[in-house]
Amino acid sequence: MLRTLVISPNWIGDAVMAQPLLRRLRERHPERPIDVLAPTWVAPVWRAMAEVDTVIESPFKHGALQWKERKAFARMLKARGYADSYVLPNTLKFALIPWLAGIPRRVGYKGEMRYGLVNVMHHDDKAAPRPMAQFYQALADEPVRHLARPERLPEPVMTVKEEETQAAIARLQLPQGVYVAFAPGAEFGPAKRWPSTYFAELARTILANRPDAQILLLGSPKDRAVCDEITAIVPQAHNLAGSTSLSEAIALIARAAAVVTNDSGLMHIGAALGRPVVAIYGPTDPRHTPPLSQLAQILWLHIACSPCQQRECPLGHQNCMKQILPEAVWQPLQPMLAAA
Repeated sequence: MLRTLVISPNWIGDAVMAQPLLRRLRERHPERPIDVLAPTWVAPVWRAMAEVDTVIESPFKHGALQWKERKAFARMLKARGYADSYVLPNTLKFALIPWLAGIPRRVGYKGEMRYGLVNVMHHDDKAAPRPMAQFYQALADEPVRHLARPERLPEPVMTVKEEETQAAIARLQLPQGVYVAFAPGAEFGPAKRWPSTYFAELARTILANRPDAQILLLGSPKDRAVCDEITAIVPQAHNLAGSTSLSEAIALIARAAAVVTNDSGLMHIGAALGRPVVAIYGPTDPRHTPPLSQLAQILWLHIACSPCQQRECPLGHQNCMKQILPEAVWQPLQPMLAAA
């Protein structure tokens, strides 16, 4: 049986936004299993997508060519019998893998000098870049130079089994209640982080109005310090940053009554799991990478200097985030919790 290979991006949010591509590929070839080659830290995202048959974890180090290792890995892939491949990262080294594996149809964007390695070449318009979900989904179709933005962007869908959620709750010994997930971190940089004192004030408001609420602070080990700042003010909150695997974080978000988040990978996961999301944007552009769900509410002031796309505020004030006050987040959050 012929198979399809998808090579994953390195970012969690980008992996989520690639799910509509898989949906389109499944519609085109329902008989063809889809494998995903993904970094270990992104693999749990793909395992929560119904279209994926097998996730193959990438053994390669970040930034290294590892020519001999890639050739050996390609031989293993060749034995699996792929009809086509979709190379989502734009780098040369990822395009090498399906070429070395002899996969006949190798689809991707122009990227960094990949002529020959990618033999079905798509192009994005730098003056009007495609939103990420549309950017990836377009790879399933024949290449076109100009692609109009649809009235409604494709929405990623992820699923979690109830037993996975229960296992995470049991291992972490979380009390029962209405779970409200906070994602106060941002891998991209501090400019994207809503102030920890604002998250703490919002947590106090939630607990005053919903005494049964359990505030879950989620993130990677890098986010632990930011979450510590919140629990220093609101000790009832559960600092789980760095204490959960990504699979467990996904399982907990699937149970959440609402998710309050910066522009981050966990934001996209919350949207794809169909949870109500309040997404706080500042230096990045929600028109390009929005949380793709009808249940998501976006807060973005779009002040004169935003979006700057910088990791740190170049003006030193971070007004794009600081001027979004906790009461502004509480307003859309209130009906979400009322429905829980």
